[in-house]
Amino acid sequence: MKLTSPVLRDQQPIPAEFAFGVADPQQHVVLGSNTNPPLQWSDLPPETRSLVLICHDPDVPTQADDVNQEGREVPASLPRTDFHHWILVDLLPEPAQILAGEFSEGIAPGGKPGPDGPRGTRQGINNYREWFASDPAMAGRYFGYDGPCPPWNDSIVHHYIFTLYALDVERCPVEGEFTGPDVLDAIAGHVLDQASLTATYSLNPTVPA
Repeated sequence: MKLTSPVLRDQQPIPAEFAFGVADPQQHVVLGSNTNPPLQWSDLPPETRSLVLICHDPDVPTQADDVNQEGREVPASLPRTDFHHWILVDLLPEPAQILAGEFSEGIAPGGKPGPDGPRGTRQGINNYREWFASDPAMAGRYFGYDGPCPPWNDSIVHHYIFTLYALDVERCPVEGEFTGPDVLDAIAGHVLDQASLTATYSLNPTVPA
């Protein structure tokens, strides 16, 4: 089973057009075009009945004291945690691709609607829900894809792991609103195979992406 992309290369930087935030020399970061990247898959198990796609960043700081603060840097030694950027379920094996912009183009303050998505899919709530919870202009549910926007003063590069799971069921056993961990718990015992593609991103000009 393989997961590839015409624009993403394993362990290489994500192009800025697929990011939520892009570097800016005056403001550190500005909002980006937030387009979902194109993905392609092949060599699925013959018993595959549906797919799940999850994108997560395992490098998010567990403490926000230094995040995006002038004159400070998020230390590399800080413990890190997962931040889910995209949770997509009930994806049919064919066509064996997702097109650029098919699931996300632009940023919607308060998040895109869901859980119903294109092509009969359902989309989970990503972790921008928590990130913007205290911001009245941006607070919301945040379904579907919202791309990278790591702290602009983080001392490490962030990794964005796109993982495709081949399932032996037509419908992922989650209901209503769901998160990445909800899906991972639900598909346990139903995964025939999986494949991953890892890209990188940084908004800190002193940190090589």
